[in-house]
Amino acid sequence: MEVKIQDTQDAIDAGAAEIDMVIDRGAFLSGQYGLVFDEIVKIREVCGDRAHLKVIFETGELVTYDNVSKASYLAMLAGADFIKTSTGKVAPAATPPVVLVMLEAVKDFHTMTQRRIGVKPAGGIRNTKDAIKQLVLVNETAGSEWLTPEYFRIGASALLNDLLMQRMKMDDGYYASPNYVTID
Repeated sequence: MEVKIQDTQDAIDAGAAEIDMVIDRGAFLSGQYGLVFDEIVKIREVCGDRAHLKVIFETGELVTYDNVSKASYLAMLAGADFIKTSTGKVAPAATPPVVLVMLEAVKDFHTMTQRRIGVKPAGGIRNTKDAIKQLVLVNETAGSEWLTPEYFRIGASALLNDLLMQRMKMDDGYYASPNYVTID
């Protein structure tokens, strides 16, 4: 924990406006919710009002929707500004059902506390159609208030290429080869 705290402090001192932390899935899955909660609280304290805190779950490892819901509420109660499905390295991640559970949690949390928490689905959103599905899910579940970068972001590096190819189709009337867009 000392290393996490120091890394967070170093990042903030270097000018970071947002901090990402991944929950301890081993502790969470073994029922040590207090430990996970305390870690989030400690990092939140280091962030203070200098940086937003994004708490990442790795939902592919949480296995059940109930666990995703528990992790969502635990993170929000501990001070998260954003909850995020995944680092993008563990699959499955941002599936529509998982994002739905998280959106329902932030909406309910807002109703109870008047505090709005952001959601960031990441991992598995590879094309424009997937992104549009996510936007519809946000609008229909949490509401249009969440359709801003302050409260909803899509973490999908592969999405940019598809967006560029869609834009090129709009301009030229045909799909270009992926060779005409950036690879990274």
